[in-house]
Parts: sequence; C-alpha cells; structure tokens
Amino acid sequence: MTEERENRRRTVLEALERGEIRRGIVSAVVDFGVFVDIGGLDGMVSAANLSWARFDHFSEVARVGQSVTVVVLDIDRDRERVSLSLKDLEPDPLVSFARSRFGEEVSGIVHRIIPPGVVVRLDVGVHGLVPADDPGLARLAADGRNCAEGDVVVVNVCSINLHRRQVRLRIVEAVC
Repeated sequence: MTEERENRRRTVLEALERGEIRRGIVSAVVDFGVFVDIGGLDGMVSAANLSWARFDHFSEVARVGQSVTVVVLDIDRDRERVSLSLKDLEPDPLVSFARSRFGEEVSGIVHRIIPPGVVVRLDVGVHGLVPADDPGLARLAADGRNCAEGDVVVVNVCSINLHRRQVRLRIVEAVC
C-alpha cells in the first residue's frame, strides 16, 4: 500500500465517529459481507446490517462499484476495522406493517414449510409464522389439501413482537 493511501486511510479512521453518515462505493462483495470504501478506508457491512429484506447472497443487494450511503456502527481503531450499515438508514418495514395491518386479514405467499409451521411472506422484509398446530392448517389437511411454497394464503395477523421480530399468523383461507 502506498504511503499516501495509508495516510489517507489513517486520517479517515481517526476522523470517524459512531453514528456518522458517509457516502461510499462498494469495493467488494464476499461470502460474509460487503466492503464499502468510505474515502480510502474499507468498512464492512454484515448480513444483519445490509437489508430488511431477506436475501440468499449479498450480491442480490449490492454490487461492486455501486454508490451507497452508510451509517458507521462501530470503530475498532486498534484492529483498524469499521462496521457499517445500509439497513439502519431504511425504515423498518415491520414497524410500518404493525401500525397498519395488526389484527387484520392479509394475503401472503407461502415462503417455506418448516417443522414449527408455515412461513408466509407478507411484504418486503415481513414474514410471519402459521404454527403447525393452527386449526386452519388442520382444516386444510382434513380436506386433503396441503400448502406448498408459492401458494397464496389469507391469514389473520394475531400478534407481532417487534423486539423478537416475530409475527404470528392464523390461516383464514388458502388457495392451495
């Protein structure tokens, strides 16, 4: 690394503050995160801080050369590491969903079927669980119908826990 670049990197590192907003350019997308150049210093955005939406790989959310705005979450000057977030600058879709849809019937798409129940995608960044012991699922099974990934279901939003980021649902109707 050239001396000029090293000096620029150290200057940026010393000037950074937690909570500060910075513009940067995505410099690398790897299997464990996204690196963003914020003026000569690369900071990392982890999976938990990239997006409210679910994704299978970081490349679905960011690409090398993309201009982004990030917030500085943490600075480790001794190890010369900076943690960044893209997600913290976006509104939490679960809060908006909770304000407008709690207690209502909504349609969603079956995302996954897991032992605890059926995961339903309700909106971007909002998924809920229909427990395996839900009477609506039992009713479907009694009719010889089972939900599959991609099926549309109408559910009632029974409870939302913002702290745990959990949405509990009850099947009203299924188009299985």
